[in-house]
Amino acid sequence: MTFAPLSLSDRIDALLPQTQCEQCGYHGCRPYAEAIAGGEAKINQCPPGGAAGIARLAALLDVPVLPLDPEHGIEKPRTLARIVEADCIGCTKCIQVCPVDAIVGASKVMHTVMSDDCTGCELCVPACPVDCIVLEPMPLAQVNDPLHADASRAHFQRREARLAREHARRDAELAARKAEVAATATPTNPVLAALARAKAKQQGKPQ
Repeated sequence: MTFAPLSLSDRIDALLPQTQCEQCGYHGCRPYAEAIAGGEAKINQCPPGGAAGIARLAALLDVPVLPLDPEHGIEKPRTLARIVEADCIGCTKCIQVCPVDAIVGASKVMHTVMSDDCTGCELCVPACPVDCIVLEPMPLAQVNDPLHADASRAHFQRREARLAREHARRDAELAARKAEVAATATPTNPVLAALARAKAKQQGKPQ
């Protein structure tokens, strides 16, 4: 059995920390990898990867090592988020911004961060309206674990796919409602009305 060789974007993405923190200026590690591969971004825009990450990218691409661009942040120890449960109001804002679905809970119910899945992206911190999220040191074994990075990548991809499906479903439902309104508001013959209703129902079916 043969496998297709990895693309340059794949090889770059494999060297990124998979925090999905967006500090690089892109929506996640994969878009940043693609931007580097396409010559649209520099290798020094990832604070979580730090100097070591920049050195690995430079070696892969055979380009000079650059200092971390301070416009994208500073290098610091990786952290995990923890919700102070006594202060949580269950607003779900942290759940909505977590790029890897590492926070569980429901509206008006206490939330919890699953530390094994947290990437330390810190996106939940500014989203919390009651400042009940604190950052704690990430275990070194987790920082340097390629399996954790692979899992974070997979969690991010699954979340992106789910959000895309939900967006498409909402668009289809909106189109169906608009078609129904148009069909009832516009005088037409029974045959055209029936066709419009059938089309609206078909557009409204979930993917």
